[in-house]
Amino acid sequence: MRDEIIKEARELDSKFNFFSSIPDNIDPGTPIAIKDNICTRGVQTSAGSEILKGYVPPFDATVVSRLRQKGFGVLGKTTMDEFGFGTFCVNTKKIPKNPHDTTRCCGGSSGGSAGFIAASKHSRFALAQSTGGSISCPASFCGVIGFTPTYGRVSRYGLVDYSNSLDKIGVIAKTVKDASEAMRIISGKDEKDETCQGESFKEIKPLDKPITVGIPKEWLEQKIDPGVRKEFDASVEKMKSLGWKVIEINIPSTKFALAAYYAIALAEASTNLAKYCGLRYGATLPLEGDFTSYFSKVRGKYFHKEAKRRVLLGTYARMAGYQDKYYLQAQRIRQLLIDDFKKAFKQADIIAAPTMPVVAPKFSEIEKLTPIEAYAMDVLTVPPNLGGLPQLSLPIGKSESMPVGLHLISDHGKDELLLQAGERYGA
Repeated sequence: MRDEIIKEARELDSKFNFFSSIPDNIDPGTPIAIKDNICTRGVQTSAGSEILKGYVPPFDATVVSRLRQKGFGVLGKTTMDEFGFGTFCVNTKKIPKNPHDTTRCCGGSSGGSAGFIAASKHSRFALAQSTGGSISCPASFCGVIGFTPTYGRVSRYGLVDYSNSLDKIGVIAKTVKDASEAMRIISGKDEKDETCQGESFKEIKPLDKPITVGIPKEWLEQKIDPGVRKEFDASVEKMKSLGWKVIEINIPSTKFALAAYYAIALAEASTNLAKYCGLRYGATLPLEGDFTSYFSKVRGKYFHKEAKRRVLLGTYARMAGYQDKYYLQAQRIRQLLIDDFKKAFKQADIIAAPTMPVVAPKFSEIEKLTPIEAYAMDVLTVPPNLGGLPQLSLPIGKSESMPVGLHLISDHGKDELLLQAGERYGA
């Protein structure tokens, strides 16, 4: 099987551009694909950016070392939006193509991981990472399972950070059972990451009781494609047929979530990206002029335009005189949203909504979107990510011959309940 996985990965990469790198000598063990912002000892980790091209970490991320200990090896690094900056996986040099329709995107930023699992006959799961929906979005667009854990249940040690208070490592898989198996390996407390204090995942047992599913009124008021809405409504009927109670709930702070997310994420990203200055690691240029001019030349040459846009916006939000107005105000909204979720989970065990408001768009359609229109695509995935909540995207049908995803969300630490519900639903 190992040889078949490696051969298949190379063939699929040549056809769909799923990998940023596949080593000539694959590690022993069962090979798995790993998103390119998760450090892998001896294998290039570029986070989809030219500024980190050629960077080969001397260590493994905690999640990778735990997988190696269980007999897995690094198959290769899947391509992604530069530093996770994108919804469509087009903000990078190697753009993956959706295996269902090569004129369409895989979704971002974990597009390579999702596309590969969707196309592969042999690989059961791949490592991915989410900040504002970067696991759920490509899982929905490619018709696979995407699981994002509660913030803090999986170590971020060895992750090339985008936004420290939002980043979460998770998995993209063929089935919920495969996702559960992967999570049992990579989760659990890690002394190298003080934010990781959660317990390891337990084996998922069958769901033996009816649950209540809440559907946020405000989320369904967003602009959702009719075909997507039709499939979601059908999934609601299926949940009812399983004996689940479906109720309408309110999360009123939803209207502020998207703006708050981008203020927080971009402010933290601009700080994190300051270290890529051509001195310590990654791309460099001849040392000429003063530090400021050298720093600007390196970043100007090697950062993609979306990274530059987010650095500028994030730096602006952190400037003296604007920090209170934007960043701190966004943090207040974040707390308001968390409070709304806590109230909602007193009424419902799980929240359900469409994963994305549209199916995977064509590359020609993406080119016509303004940055604001592209950011607005995250309207349904941003709220639970701001709250640090676990999320599960399940494929539920098709619209325009493309996959549609159902998004299930549970309260902090209730990850296992989410996986139980996913298995019961039949994914």
